[in-house]
Amino acid sequence: MSQILRPKHAASMLDIALSTLYRWEKRSDFPKRIKLGPSSSGWRKAELEQWLDRQASEAEEVKQ
Repeated sequence: MSQILRPKHAASMLDIALSTLYRWEKRSDFPKRIKLGPSSSGWRKAELEQWLDRQASEAEEVKQ
């Protein structure tokens, strides 16, 4: 089971501001947030890591 990161920790892991996290969340390729309870949600850490890996791979392809 993957660790769940609340918004503050997800933004910290990605080294971005919370506002950027919420903006990226609107993109179709960004991992979807999961509902943890009536007023809490978060992202699976593994999905964020996979997304980051894809972004890095795509950036490398553009360079070549």
